[in-house]
Amino acid sequence: MYIAMNRFKVILGKENAFEEVWRQRESRLNKVPGFNSFHLLRGPQLEDYTLFASHTTWQDKKAFDAWTHSDAFKKAHAQAGQTKALYREHPHFEGFDVVL
Repeated sequence: MYIAMNRFKVILGKENAFEEVWRQRESRLNKVPGFNSFHLLRGPQLEDYTLFASHTTWQDKKAFDAWTHSDAFKKAHAQAGQTKALYREHPHFEGFDVVL
């Protein structure tokens, strides 16, 4: 299994708007081969932002990589600009191979 996460530093006071964008987005993930699950996580509120993470699980890294090079990926991320004013910097990506 492979886990892909993007961390977002959401500007204080913009948390509800950020969550709403994710709730309203058209997800195509359930049609992608190798996709298992998606979660949007709200983390701690720090001095100048609230930490969020998008968390997806995949059959393996190969399935995730195929998704990132697909037309479905491009369509899913075409709306990414609408959240840009809600967070402090470009999201930070982290990928993990599950060991246990």
